[in-house]
Amino acid sequence: MTRIDNATARRIFLDRHALAESSSGPATGADLAALIDRIGFVQIDSINTVARAHDMILWSRRQSYRPPALKRLLETDRALFEHWTHDASILPMRLYPFWQHRFERDALRLRDNWQRWFRDGYAAQFDTILNRIARDGPVSTSDVGEGEVRGKGGWWDWHPSKTALEWLWRTGQLAITRRDGFRKVYDLTERVIPAAHRSPAPDASALTDWACRSALSHLGFANETELRGYWNALRPDEVKAWVATARASGEVTEITVAGADGTPRRALAFPATLTETPPEPPARLRILSPFDPALRDRNRIEHLFGFHYRIEVFVPEAKRRYGYYVFPVLQGATLIGRIDAKAFRAENTLRVRAFWPEAGVTTTKQRLARLDAELHRLAVFAGCDRVEYLPDWLQGSLRGA
Repeated sequence: MTRIDNATARRIFLDRHALAESSSGPATGADLAALIDRIGFVQIDSINTVARAHDMILWSRRQSYRPPALKRLLETDRALFEHWTHDASILPMRLYPFWQHRFERDALRLRDNWQRWFRDGYAAQFDTILNRIARDGPVSTSDVGEGEVRGKGGWWDWHPSKTALEWLWRTGQLAITRRDGFRKVYDLTERVIPAAHRSPAPDASALTDWACRSALSHLGFANETELRGYWNALRPDEVKAWVATARASGEVTEITVAGADGTPRRALAFPATLTETPPEPPARLRILSPFDPALRDRNRIEHLFGFHYRIEVFVPEAKRRYGYYVFPVLQGATLIGRIDAKAFRAENTLRVRAFWPEAGVTTTKQRLARLDAELHRLAVFAGCDRVEYLPDWLQGSLRGA
C-alpha cells in the first residue's frame, strides 16, 4: 500500500485549496469564477469582525480581490448561485443540476425537523408567497409576514412567512437573487437560474459519481467519511457503494497518509495523485477565515497539521481559551498560530488583541515582520489604514533574529 508522507500530504491538500501559490493575480470575472470552481465552494457567514467569511476566503488567495467582483458574478453574470452544502455557500452555477436532488432530499429530511423547530403555520404561506413573488417581484423577510406574531426566542424563532421563504429556497422553488447588505432577497427560481442549468436533474447514480469523484479531486485524498462530508449530499451507503466499485475498477487506490505526529490513516486517492509533485507553498503568511474550505473538516486539519481549532463564537466569554473569532495563520505548509483581530472602522484601525503561536513555532523578528506586513494588507482590505497592537498581544517570548 502506498504511503504519503506528511509533508507531501500537506502540499497536495494546500495545492487543491489554492493555498500553495502566490496570492497575487487577477480576481475578477472569469478568473474569480475559476478560483471558486477550483476550491469547490465559498462558505457564507454573517460575522464581520474583520471581513465576511466569503470575502476573506477569496482575499487570502487573491489579494487583489474586492467584494464587488463576487457580487457581480452572483447577481449580474449569474455564474454562481447560493445554496447549502454543510452550510450556506456560494457555488459554481454549473453544479446547479445536481442540487435538484438535494432539493428533493431536503424536502423529505427537513419536514419532520422543521415541524419540531418552528412554530406552526409556515406551510400555509407557501402559495401566498409564491403568488406574491410571481406578481410583485422579489421579497426579503422584511417584506412578508405582515400581522404575524414575531418571536423573541432567538435565531430560530422565525415568523411563519420567514420560515416559508427559507423552506421554499431550501427545496428549490425560490432562489436568492441578491443580498441587500447581508439580507437575502428571494425570487422565483426561473428568474434567477439560467435555463441552461435548469435542465432535468442527472439520475441518482450520476449524482453519486459526481459527488464522490469531485470531492476526491478537491481533497486530493480522503476516506469515506470525508468524501461524504465534502458536499454533504449523499447517504453513507451511496458513498460505500461508489468506493467499492471505484476500487474494483482501479479508478481509485487505497493509501495511507501520515499525520503530523506520524500516525498513518487510510485514505483513497486517484492513481494520478500519487505521481504528482505538489508545489512548495510560499513562505508569506496568510490569515485565514475560520470558515475557510481548507479548515472546514477540523479533524482532518488536526491530523494533517497538528492544529486543533474550534471557533468560540458560541462559547461563553469566561470559558473561551482564545477569543470570540480567532483567525488561523498559515505560513508555507504550517499553521503557525492564531490571531485575535478586529476592525474598528470608525477609528480606521485594525486592532490586534493577541497572537498565539503554536507549540514548537519560534517567534522570531522576521516572522513577526511578516505577520505585521500581512496584518497591514488585511487592514486595507477591511477598510482601515492602521494596525494597533494591544499591550501583551504576543503570547510567548520573542526569540532569535
